[in-house]
Amino acid sequence: MTKAPAAKPDQQLLHLVFGGELENLANVTFKDLAKLDVVGFYPNYAEAYEAWLGKARETLDNAQMRYFIVHLHRLLDPSTGKAD
Repeated sequence: MTKAPAAKPDQQLLHLVFGGELENLANVTFKDLAKLDVVGFYPNYAEAYEAWLGKARETLDNAQMRYFIVHLHRLLDPSTGKAD
């Protein structure tokens, strides 16, 4: 996992946690997009990481299951590459 920039106390750095079963472990291609598990949206990386870790531990027995953290705050203004 990459470390997110430190947020100012009043700043939201939105993150999405989601996952699903992969076709194979060589790439990120999901078996069935209709079965993706959207865990939720979080206001900072720390909360997103906790949610990700919980789901990763829950699905430990299924090697094909993967969960991801998406740094949505980095996508909010793609024209400048900045989320501020």
